[in-house]
Amino acid sequence: MKVVVGGSSGLIGVALVRRLQSDGHDVLRLVRHARTAPDEVEWDPVRGSIDAEALEGVIAVVHLGGASIAAQRWDVVYKQTIRDSRVNSTRLLSETLAGLQSKPSVFLCASALGFYGDRKDEIITENMPQGRGFLADVSAEWEAATAPASDAGIRVCNMRIGVVLSKDGDLPRRMLAPFKMGLGGKLGNGNQYMSWVHIDDVLGGFMHALDRPSLEGPVNLSVPNAVTNREFTRALARAVKRPAMFRVPKLALRIAMGEAAQFATGSTRMYPLKLSQSGYQFQWEDIYLALRDILSD
Repeated sequence: MKVVVGGSSGLIGVALVRRLQSDGHDVLRLVRHARTAPDEVEWDPVRGSIDAEALEGVIAVVHLGGASIAAQRWDVVYKQTIRDSRVNSTRLLSETLAGLQSKPSVFLCASALGFYGDRKDEIITENMPQGRGFLADVSAEWEAATAPASDAGIRVCNMRIGVVLSKDGDLPRRMLAPFKMGLGGKLGNGNQYMSWVHIDDVLGGFMHALDRPSLEGPVNLSVPNAVTNREFTRALARAVKRPAMFRVPKLALRIAMGEAAQFATGSTRMYPLKLSQSGYQFQWEDIYLALRDILSD
């Protein structure tokens, strides 16, 4: 199967391209530089340009692009970057796919748990409405940008991805040092839910969605049993064999991170109803075992 991947240089993109290729698929990568390899397709979402001819006849398209929400404080300029890098690139790709003579059968586009906002301990399935806040608004626009493809008869899945645990991800690097020194602890009161997912299951979820014609629309991609920050803290402390006695007050997080602190203090308890009903089996559901795996050498 010929698959086009946007965002192929990111955490998920690199791993997904490798997985697709190992499974025997023919992968084309959307790149923002001049084409230097046979598997590259040029595009420039900022200028609104893309080599549409190179996309004719592909079977599936996966788009994972978007500026990191944890890379820096959210000033006005960076918030616009977060929004535009997702919405504009998705709209360009979606409109291009809709206009092809030979359209793909499926378009999987990344979205995020941020769509739901802070929902305390409410169990969230795909039929729940949009929440409040900047990330919820961006996620809603992001998903709406796939409408041209859907309207053209292409099966679209908006993959609402949870917090990804990976050896190559930001989360272990940012949290590991204080925990290894015995200075780790819960964020705020620790009661906020964290909908996490191991990178193996991110890849598994995408591969599953590619092969399941019944899957369409929003798809929650996180483990069935979300954990509280308190539970995550205990599991991480156990994984590094250090105590976690401290507590980071919400005020300190807001001072350090600004508006981006909502990502750490908000509570989203997602449940992957569509994946579960369509037969997907998660490889990693125990937070301690998942952390131990990504922290191993």
